[in-house]
Order: sequence, then C-alpha cells, then structure tokens
Amino acid sequence: MTSSSTSRLVRVFAVLACASFELSAARAELPETVDFNFHIRPLLSDRCFACHGPDEEDREAELRLDLEESAYAALEGGEASHIIKPGDPLQSEVYLRIAAEDADERMPPADSNLVLSAEEIQLVRRWIEQGARWKQHWSFMPIEPVKVPELADSNWPRNEIDQFVLARLQSEGLQPAAEATREKLIRRVTYDLTGLPPTLEEIDDFLADDAADAYESVVDRLLNSPRYGERMAVEWLDVARYADTYGYQADRYRAVWPYRDWVVDAFNQNLPYDEFVTWQLAGDLLPGDEKAKTLATAFNRLHRQTNEGGSIEEEFRVEYVADRTETFATAFLGLTFQCARCHDHKYDPLTQKDYYQIFSFFGSIDECGLYSHFTEATPTPTLLLTEPQQESQLAELAQAVGDAENRLQEIADQQQSAFEAWLAESPQLESIAGLIGDYPMEQIVDGKLVNRADADQPGQVADAPALVAGKVGQGLHLSGENNFTTPVGGTFSRHDPFTISLWINTPDEKDRAVVWHRSRSWTDAGSRGYQLLFEDGKLSASLIHFWPGNALRVRTNRKLSTNSWQQVTVTYDGSSRADGLKLYINGKLEPCEVVRDQLTKTIGYNSGEVETKVLTLGQRFRDRGFKDGLVDELQIYNRELTPAEVEHVHSGASLGDLLVQSDPARSTLLRDYYLKNYSEPYRMALAELRDARLKHGELIDSIAEIMVMRELSTPRPAYVLKRGVYDAPAERVDSDTPASLPPMADGLPRNRLGLARWLTDPGHPLTARVAVNRYWQMLFGRGIVATPNDFGSQGELPSHPELLDWLARTFVQSGWDVKALLKQLVMSATYRQSGECSPSLRAQDPGNTLLARGPSQRLSAEMIRDSVLFTSELLVEKRGGPPVKPYQPEGLWEEKGSATYQRDEGEGSHRRSLYTYWKRTSPPPSMLTLDAAKRDVCAVQRQSTATPLQSLVLLNDPQYVEAARALAQLVLAYAPESIETQLHYVFRKLTSRVPEEREFHLLQAAYDQQREYYENHSADAEQLLAIGDHPHGENIDPAQLAAMTMVVEIVTSFAESVTK
Repeated sequence: MTSSSTSRLVRVFAVLACASFELSAARAELPETVDFNFHIRPLLSDRCFACHGPDEEDREAELRLDLEESAYAALEGGEASHIIKPGDPLQSEVYLRIAAEDADERMPPADSNLVLSAEEIQLVRRWIEQGARWKQHWSFMPIEPVKVPELADSNWPRNEIDQFVLARLQSEGLQPAAEATREKLIRRVTYDLTGLPPTLEEIDDFLADDAADAYESVVDRLLNSPRYGERMAVEWLDVARYADTYGYQADRYRAVWPYRDWVVDAFNQNLPYDEFVTWQLAGDLLPGDEKAKTLATAFNRLHRQTNEGGSIEEEFRVEYVADRTETFATAFLGLTFQCARCHDHKYDPLTQKDYYQIFSFFGSIDECGLYSHFTEATPTPTLLLTEPQQESQLAELAQAVGDAENRLQEIADQQQSAFEAWLAESPQLESIAGLIGDYPMEQIVDGKLVNRADADQPGQVADAPALVAGKVGQGLHLSGENNFTTPVGGTFSRHDPFTISLWINTPDEKDRAVVWHRSRSWTDAGSRGYQLLFEDGKLSASLIHFWPGNALRVRTNRKLSTNSWQQVTVTYDGSSRADGLKLYINGKLEPCEVVRDQLTKTIGYNSGEVETKVLTLGQRFRDRGFKDGLVDELQIYNRELTPAEVEHVHSGASLGDLLVQSDPARSTLLRDYYLKNYSEPYRMALAELRDARLKHGELIDSIAEIMVMRELSTPRPAYVLKRGVYDAPAERVDSDTPASLPPMADGLPRNRLGLARWLTDPGHPLTARVAVNRYWQMLFGRGIVATPNDFGSQGELPSHPELLDWLARTFVQSGWDVKALLKQLVMSATYRQSGECSPSLRAQDPGNTLLARGPSQRLSAEMIRDSVLFTSELLVEKRGGPPVKPYQPEGLWEEKGSATYQRDEGEGSHRRSLYTYWKRTSPPPSMLTLDAAKRDVCAVQRQSTATPLQSLVLLNDPQYVEAARALAQLVLAYAPESIETQLHYVFRKLTSRVPEEREFHLLQAAYDQQREYYENHSADAEQLLAIGDHPHGENIDPAQLAAMTMVVEIVTSFAESVTK
C-alpha cells in the first residue's frame, strides 16, 4: 500500500470516528431532501468561494467549487477519489476536508476564521449521499410555470398569493392572523399607495360601506389618485440616485427636476414596467421624436459629477460610466456588479470582462468628465426643455433662418451679371474692411503693444514675453507661461463673423499647445468661447458652448511645419456650422477634418457668470501654453474675410494680380469678394440672415436644458481596466451581456436599446424577479428576497421561491402592469392581516419572514413629514416644478463651504417632501434622521433605525412644531367647548382610530398640565406659537393653543402615528 493510500485511509477512519459521535444529533435537524441552491450553495459561497470561486487572482490550488465540471472532477493520483463524487461522501475530497480532525487537513483553514458546524458538515454529507445534484444559481435559472398550491382550507385565501403563503405557514405549523380592523386597513393601504393618511371622511365612508367590494373600491380610487405617482416616485428616485446638485466639493445646483416630474407622470399613467425601463435606458434610441422618451434617459446622468481643480477629465468620465454600469446592475439585475470592476467577482459568475462589456454600453455619449466651473452650462448631451409655445416659436424662427439663407443664395445668383460688369472694369483691391486689431509687435511700452487699428485698444503683455526677431521686424517669444492679451476680438458671439490672423513659428511638434483663445481654463468643460490650438502637431480651431457635445471644431489634416514662419488665419461666418469655420495656412485654404459640428447655444457668458472679454495669445489657465513659440503680426477683423482677402493679408497680392490669372477658381474667389464688399443687396441679405440667426439663438439660449443620453455615431472603444483604473487599459471588449446570463438575441443592436430589449425579454431570469421583489418590499417592509441589491450567491435566499416566480411570470404576462401587480398584492388576505402578534410568534419569526401577520412598520421620512402637513391642512398639493427649500437648521450649507441656504417662504415650506431640494453634501437633516437615503449611489433598500434623535425631530423641528400648532388651531375651532371632542379629534386625525379610554385620560392629563404651565408662563406660550410662518388666530387663548399644540406633538410622537 502506498503512503498516499495509507494517509487517505487514516483520514477516512478519522472522519468516520468523528462522524459517529455527531451524526445522530446533527442529522435530526437536517431537511429530508437537501437542495443545492437552498442548502449547499450558500455554504460554499460563504466558506469556500473566496479561495475556490470565480476570482482567478485569489484562487487556491486551481480548484473551483462554483463550476459543476470542476467540482465533480477526478483527483490525480487516486482512482476513486474525486472533488465531489455523487453518492459517496467518503470518496469526495470536499467532505473529507471539511470533516477532517487534523487542523492541517481541515477546510476552511484555521487562519481564515471560517468554520462549518457539525450540522452543516452533515448537510453536505447528506447532499452527496443523495446524489449531489448540481443546480445553476436559483436567480439565474429560467422562471418556469409554477403550480399554485392546492389547500384543504380554502376559506382564508383571497387570491393565489395567499395559497402560497398559507402552504408555507401550514408547513411550519402556523396559521395566519385575523384581518386587520377597517381603520387599520384603510390607513395601511392609503399610506402604501399615496404616501398620505386617509382623511376622517374617507375612514367614515369606508366604515359605513358594507358592500362586498368596498375595500376594492378604495384600492381603485387610490391607484387612480395623482398622489399615487408622487408616492411611487419617492421609491424610484432612491434607485435613480436623484439629487438636485452635482455632489463632490462644489456641489452646485443642476436642474434635473423635469426627470423627477417625468417619473411621477410615468407612474400615474401606468407606463408598463418594460417601457419604463427601456425609456430610461435608451429612450433616445427609440423611433419617433417624443421628447419624453429622451428626457427619461436623464436616469443615466444622475450620478455625482465634479468640477474640482486638478481633477482629470478622463478619470471622472470613467467614474461616471462605472456608476451607470453599477446602477444598471443594482436596479434591474439585483447583482453586486461593482465587485467585478477590479477583478472577477469572488462569489458570482461575473467576470471583469463582463463588467466592461456592460460598461461599453454606457460610455458612448459625447460627455466631459468635468462640468463647468465658470458657467452654468448643462453637461452634454442635453435636451432642450421646450414648452409647446416655444416649440412653435422655434419652428417659425428656424424657418425664418432657412428662408434667409435661401434668399441670400438667390441674390448671389441674381448678382452674376453685376459681378461680371464689375470684373470688366479691372478693379483694384482696396483696404480690407473690418480691421479692429492690428498688432505689429514691434515695441513694448509699459507692458503694452500698440494697436495700429485703434490706438485706444492696445495689447497687454504679462510675465514679460521677450521681443525677438519676427516675421516682419520684431515678434514675441512666448514661454508657455506668459501671454499677450488684446481687448478687441474677445466679444464675438456665435452669430458674429470674424477673422483672426497671425504669423507663428513653432520650434517643435506639439501634442497640445494654446496659440490663442477667448475662454477661461482648459479644464472648464473644454472652455466656453473660441480658440486655436496645436493638437498632435496639427492645428485645430473651435467654437465652444460646452465641450464636447455643444461645439464646433475643425482640425487640419496635416501637421504644421516646425522652425519656419507661417501665417495662420481662422475665419468664421456666424452660421454655427463647422463648414463656416475655416483654417488658412499661408493664404491657402487648408483641408480639415470636422471633429465636432453641433453648436446650438451661446459661446459667451450669461449674466452672473464669470466673463472674460479678452483674446489671449500663448497661455491659458490649467492648459499647456505655446512654449518657445514665436508670434507676429496679429490682425483681428469683425467680419469673415473672403479667400481673396486672406490671400492678400498673407502675400499683399493686389486684386490686379488675381485678375491676370484666368483660373476659374480665381473667378470664384473674386465673386465672393465682390458680393461681400460691393453688392449692396447681398450685404443687406447677409445682415438679415444674421438677424434671423440671432433671434433664433436668443430663444434657444433662454430655454433650459437637462442632461440626457445621445449615442455617438461611432461607438467609443472600451477596454478592461486593470484594477478599475482609468489609465490602465488592457483587453479591448465589445458591448455584450454577462456570459452567465442568457445571450442577447442575434437581431438586437449592440447598443443601449439592444441592452434594454435583452433586459425586458420575457425570458430574462432576473428582471421581473427583481422588480416584483422590490414592490413586495415596498408594501411588506421586507422583500421575498431580503437583499434586493443582491440576488447572487451572497444574497439571502427567497423565503417563498415559488411565490416569487409566480408573481414574476404573472407580472410579465400582465404586460408588465405595475398597478395591476400592486392591486393584486394589497387585495390579498396576506396583506390584509392584522400586524399584531403573540410573543411566541414574534420569537419564532421576528422579521415576519413567514408572513403569519400583516405588515407593520414605521412610515418613511417623506410619509411622516407629509402626513403632519396633511393632517394640519398645511400641505400645498402643487405638483411638479423646481425643488423647494423648507425649514432646516441654519448654517449647515455654510459648513460645507459651498452656498447659503435660503429657505422658501409661503408654499415652498409646505410642499410634499418629494419636491424638497436635495443637496448631496448636505441633504435635509430631518429626512436623514428619519432614514431617508442619501442618494449618492443607487439605493434599493433603506436602513431602518430607532434613535432618540428621531423623537427630537418630531418634537422640535420647526416644520413639525408649526404643523402641530396649525392642527391645534383646527381642533380648537372644530369643537371649541369640548375638550373630550378635541382630544378624540387629534388622536383620530393622527392615528386613524379612536383612542382607548386609558389613552384619552393620559391625553387629558397632559393637556391640563400643559395648560396650567402656559397660563403661568405666557412668554413661553408666545415663543412656542411664534414658530413657523403659518399665522395663528388673534382670538385664541395663547395658553390654550400652546397646550393643545403640545398635545398634538405628543400624539405625533406616538408609535401608531408614525406607523402604517
């Protein structure tokens, strides 16, 4: 017998000896049939996958236990020894290792701090004995038809949901709770479907309605209320990481509220869930021009963004795409995809390549990694938020521009005979009109350079550029840090034609260098204005509103020669089109590629923005200057020079020189010169065209925009990024879906629309499961899968797997009808149970996983605030529009160093919480205290805490104190002579039920005590009543009102007042 065989026998005997002592006790607790997904995979995931799972980098012994073929493999050196051998645990290395007595042999190793209990070891043994049947992870398996359980007790179930729940309860030896009281039921469902409590009238009507469909009528009414969309939107905005500011240090305002209003409308209109998802992922790629579909894609742009100094644009662009990737996976797949950004997922079958294939779908838009510091420009791509009237105005103005362009061409054609007559007169070239800046750079006096075109507008040098031999006489030597500025040429708009010409001499081939610009810093979203740069040795000219999605840029096809003087002239015709932006070198039109051709908004600065009105040569803040470059003979014109004039500026050639050349191209040059200098009809038509463009542009500039998605015509390449770092590309990847999930159909486009179609395919195993689980969580407080963000191996197993799959299939078959799904849930007997339970049941099932009682949990932060406003009749139910700023403690924004909080007076303090201004670095503090999500990242589940601070908010926050006073005023007016009626009214308003006798006496004692106090402390009463903007009546006894206000606050803090 070999030594290895002897060793193996020793291990087997040791395992048998150990097992004999533990077997009977452990096996008594084991399930009769061991299921891989529900019993074994969780053990392997928790204790084994870190070293023997999907992540190749951390894998030990080249062993994978997450793959069937690897887990069942035969071991080398042993004829019968396998990793796992179905039916024979003593021939299975996995079992022998986990059950080994020898610490050196036992797995997991001692230094991992992971252990398996005796019961878990025997669970693995039984699974192997039963054949070790392997299964794909449960959430990746197709959603198969599920048979609804047939039960002997058919009295309790109201729909199929109840049959699944009751079957599970009976298997646990439990029975469902009785139905909740009608008061509790209408309170629960009204909060769940509208986010607000029922009115006393609605409660009374329901109590009085003895029709069989009374409850269903309430449900239908609530689902058709506009409040329904507002309630549902709160849930989704957490998922969408919605906020009204960019985040990071500056955390400036951004107008994304139209997306929030779209979400409200989508829910109220019951947009099918598959369309709701598709519009948000790829509405811009859908056929038709319905703006709402493109607006919905703002979902992908709601991540944090930065404009901080020193930030690297590409680094943050990659961060934005990564956020979209991870939000997509969390929101729609319920997977922890972020774990695969830097390496293969350690627990789930998701590779790093899978991550970047999804990443590729979200990276092909024309965006910048930094937003503008100096302007309020909306980061591109954008959608104009036009009103219907503006749409018609824009159409009329666009038509006027088109008519003016046609008219200009007609006049040019009509002027042919006049041109030929002029040409026959052998005219001579006169001085070129429009010269506003002429800087020969011959002498610097007091830091200034003379302007021969206007002595009152000299140039200014900074940091002492040197005068050296130039093209003509002297020129300037630029260091890359110093510069020359001129006040002329710094105020051109996108509708103004202009020409800028100068001689330059570059000592080397520059990958990037600023020749001239009218802008701020390079990093400021590409820098609004206009510029001439070196890029990879080539020259590029640009006009920019926001780079890269709202700009013009042309770049020469060839590189500029080095160590020689060359005249570079840029002309622009005011058309906002790339074909109107031209580059000339040494008087000749230079062939160029069009880099960007989408300029639709101003290249200047609006009121309140940081303006720059000078043209600067040689240097720009946070950019690379024209190091060791030479410049000379700068000329600036307030018109577009014709090619003939450009040639004249370069060579001094006269018109006569052009006339003696019979080249037809020369005739064309002269015709253009004639039309723009001598033809009065043409010049008048040109002015009319400029005026039409100006009016069109002014209207567009006045219209707000929102960030959306818009696909690049050529997809941006994507790569696996080593360690997830932006500048460490490795393997190039194509847009595709994870290999462990069903593949995209061959006919689908490899873009976001194809991804959305793949996601909403009825056969997708995750989409419907994840969605219905989250809606279940919304109503019951806990999902059927308790980890809605993780349907993978580390997530919780579904408590009712068959019910989850039945709901998912039913949801898809209904046409993804969200309202139908919610109605099905709230109509169930499961939902309608009382939330009360015995101590024994609470001990057995503290989280109500088995659903032996109805849902009962604290209201959300929004519901608590909205309900006190609603019951006090302060709530302003205005829908939509920009965010509002209600009460919050002073100084919080100032601590963040970014702005001062200016509270809205009037209705702004009393709108629904959905509309509250959400600043990422300083969210509304009372909302956070009550467990609202921070919304920095996608959140599909809120934490639930219980702290003293929450009670302090309800008792002291001005919003709640003011609401308590307003309700107290209503109470005193409702029943001025009866304290008993008043106290009943308060309690019922806030809890939806009549107080018990004991509760009433406690409230009366509290009221008497408070009234006595305030009668003896009138100043305290006045101080209390002065809180908030809402006026209090002049004819009300202050002590009485203050005492009732305190009673309202007591009841507001009562558990039932903040529980549904």
